[in-house]
Amino acid sequence: MDKSLRTALFSCVLLMISICVPSSFAQTCGSYTFSTNQVFSTCSDLPVLSSFIYWNYHPSNQTADIAFRKSGASSTNWYAWSLNPSGPQMAGSQALLAFHNSSGLPTAYTTPINNLSPSMQQGDLSFQVSNLKAEYSNGEMIIFATLHLTASLISTNQVWQEGTMSGTNFNPHSMGSANRASVGTINFATGTTVAGTARTSSKKNVHGVLNAVSWGVLMPMGIMIARYLKVFKVANPAWFYLHVACQSSAYVIGVAGWGTGLKLGSDSPGVKYSKHRNIGITLFCFATLQVFALLLRPKPDHKYRLYWNIYHHSIGYATIVLSIINIYEGFDILDPEKKWKKIYTGIIIFLGAVAALLEVFTWIIVIRRKKTVSSNKHGNGTNGTNGYAA
Repeated sequence: MDKSLRTALFSCVLLMISICVPSSFAQTCGSYTFSTNQVFSTCSDLPVLSSFIYWNYHPSNQTADIAFRKSGASSTNWYAWSLNPSGPQMAGSQALLAFHNSSGLPTAYTTPINNLSPSMQQGDLSFQVSNLKAEYSNGEMIIFATLHLTASLISTNQVWQEGTMSGTNFNPHSMGSANRASVGTINFATGTTVAGTARTSSKKNVHGVLNAVSWGVLMPMGIMIARYLKVFKVANPAWFYLHVACQSSAYVIGVAGWGTGLKLGSDSPGVKYSKHRNIGITLFCFATLQVFALLLRPKPDHKYRLYWNIYHHSIGYATIVLSIINIYEGFDILDPEKKWKKIYTGIIIFLGAVAALLEVFTWIIVIRRKKTVSSNKHGNGTNGTNGYAA
């Protein structure tokens, strides 16, 4: 085989390997070389957010030279790594923060995270930090520092995080599954790390379940009962009481879910979900209007009944549409296991299919009744007597 051909084939093989091999094989802490040729005896691939931690521990004076590296970093984001002896959580973290300042230069400083809505301004930590600096190159943000550890910090919790910036302001980080799972433990002496798990809030789960059941299932079912059962004369007035029972239950459960949402908002003032919150408030107002509509409902032969019907139906259908939209907004915020979103999607598809079939069936019945009424009016029997009447 010609030498040039062998070279071309070899190049193609290398190219195919570089494309097919997952990036996770290349992105390991051990294969990385720092630009300063600094060598660390221990490193660990952190499980989420494409992050890595390196360190050299000096037991004689309980210091650790560390480097926290974030790959695929943006110059418009902030990045933090911290120790937290109080638990695997953000509140109480003693953080090293890195970002690009107003001049576009990578900057690092220490900031204690004392609550769930921190200002992230520069401040002293509970332990001393020296040789702190940030380096940004080729999409890599690296924080270098020397930690002067106490006995309780040799083996403790570590937390790392990232978020966006608006000018010089630090925006709250996302609440996705990766961000919630960016916790673990680190032992500087033994050189071991243990990954944590995504922390879930029982209040958030309760909030999600209550609203999915009320706004997302009971409300649509109540509307389907009112629209499709009342066409059957035998179901009158049972359909009305079923409709009221279903919507009342949905309203009570929905108000409970709305209340838990307000509590979650007050507990996390720094976390903003304006779209989800605004739709939730609108839904509460619409549902409350529907309750008043029930109390003010005119009789069927009243002259204002037509306007009441338009108002009641418009608010009702708008509530259903907004409910479904907001439930999917909630799924994106809570980021639960994908099966729950699929289950709810299946329920909505099922209810939609049933509604479509019942809609066709209802129109068939309505059209037949209109024809019957029309025949009765004009008569089709002997001497003008309607055959049906006869």
